[in-house]
Amino acid sequence: MEEAGELAKTILTLRAESERGPALGRVALDLLDVAQTAITMMYVLEEQYGVDTAGALEQHLAKLLDKGYLSLAGPGG
Repeated sequence: MEEAGELAKTILTLRAESERGPALGRVALDLLDVAQTAITMMYVLEEQYGVDTAGALEQHLAKLLDKGYLSLAGPGG
């Protein structure tokens, strides 16, 4: 995925720059490109190949819950 490579390059340049503000903005934009490409790829898998993306999402959420990265408790809970 080309966007992931661009993100990696941007992160590497971030380390070399003393003024991080503009570089962090570029990282954010590249991250959004990667996210959009990943979502588009999920739709293609579902529409063209019949992949159960809803099931994949359920499995992913379960993994995040198991690792403690996600909680079902509401705010303050």
